[in-house]
Amino acid sequence: MLTPLESNYLKTIARMSSSDASAHFPPPSIRNILNEVTTLLHERNQTIAVAETAAGGLLSSSILSTPGASKVYKGGLTLYTLPSRTAYAGWTDEKTKNYKGPTPEIVAGMAKHVRGELRADYVISESGTAGPTGGETRNRTPGYVALAVDCEKGTFTREVETGLGGDRVGNMVRFAEEGLKLVRDVINGDAKL
Repeated sequence: MLTPLESNYLKTIARMSSSDASAHFPPPSIRNILNEVTTLLHERNQTIAVAETAAGGLLSSSILSTPGASKVYKGGLTLYTLPSRTAYAGWTDEKTKNYKGPTPEIVAGMAKHVRGELRADYVISESGTAGPTGGETRNRTPGYVALAVDCEKGTFTREVETGLGGDRVGNMVRFAEEGLKLVRDVINGDAKL
């Protein structure tokens, strides 16, 4: 028996399969901010890379869905498991052993590491708790995400709580949306260190 959340997810997938996929992807709530970010990158001849966890590839796939993506997108990593973070994000076994959930410091470290490897002008990194289950601390509550953008000016971080509870897909979309908002704010000089 499917849960209501699983049933809703399958209905969404079926709807996307039976109609024009471009009408549904990237998710409508991401489109405007995505267009702002990619326009800014193109205008400035700058690049972006991604290190994402709980968004599950939505940041990268959304950026790649835009025309001219190859001029601005340097690459991305979906680092969902702790071993993948050790293999590709510069984590140590010690850091993995002591992991207690996403924090601004963790995503800042991932963004810095990936920027060093891919040499992008901006790297957006996120790690959160998409749900439907979570833990008892703030950073383990479904809907919590820590975000970081690393660039020449420094590393900017932000914490967001979506308020969507255990809506896994909804949280993943909001994590990507909020990540793009932070990138826009950093590019425009509206974010504070």
